[in-house]
Amino acid sequence: MIYTDRAAAGRALGAELEHLRASDPLMLGLPRGGVPVAAGVREIIGGDLDILLVRKLGVPWQPELAMGAIGEDGARVLNRDVLGHISVAPAEFADIEHAERVELERRRAVWRGDRAPIPLAGRTVVIVDDGMATGATVVVACRVARMRDPERIVVAVPVSSSEAMDRVAAECDELICPSVPAALGGVGTAYQDFHQLADDEVTALLG
Repeated sequence: MIYTDRAAAGRALGAELEHLRASDPLMLGLPRGGVPVAAGVREIIGGDLDILLVRKLGVPWQPELAMGAIGEDGARVLNRDVLGHISVAPAEFADIEHAERVELERRRAVWRGDRAPIPLAGRTVVIVDDGMATGATVVVACRVARMRDPERIVVAVPVSSSEAMDRVAAECDELICPSVPAALGGVGTAYQDFHQLADDEVTALLG
C-alpha cells in the first residue's frame, strides 16, 4: 500500500477508526511526522488533536535501542530489560537524559508555547505516528501516556513492520495498522511524499 502523503495516510487510517468516533477521541501525534497523520485521522472521526512529546534515551552505541524515555512534566520511563543487559555509567546516562530534555523543552516551546497539554485522564487517546520500523518510539509514548491515566490507549499507524506490531501490541489496548508488509524497507517506502517536516508545518497543523 502506497500513500500519497501523510495527510492522505491519516484519512485512510481514519476510515479504520470509525468505531472510535462516539468516544470523542484525543489524537496524539508524535512529532514531527505523526502530526499530519493525526490531523488526517481527525478529519474523518473528529475529536481533539494534540502532540505527545517524548524523547527516547538511546543506548550510546545503538541510539535506536531505547534504554528509557522522557516526556513532559518530568515523566521518565526506564527500560529495565535493556538496562539489565548493558553497562552505562550513571554520569553518561545523566548526560544523555539532559541532552534529550533540552530538545524536548525546545520542541515544547515551539509547538505549545504557553498552552497546557490537553488532559489525557479518562479519555480514549489515539497515539499516531507515520509508521513503525522498530516500534521503540511508540512503546515509550504508550508508557508516558499511561502515566496520565487515560481510559484507553489506541495506537494507529499507516504502516508497520511485523516486529514492531508484536512489540507495541503489549503496550496498548488496541493496535490498528492497515499495512504490514512482509519486509518493510523503511517507513518512507510507503509514501510518495515523505519529506522532512519543518517546525512551522507542525505548528500550523496544531493551530
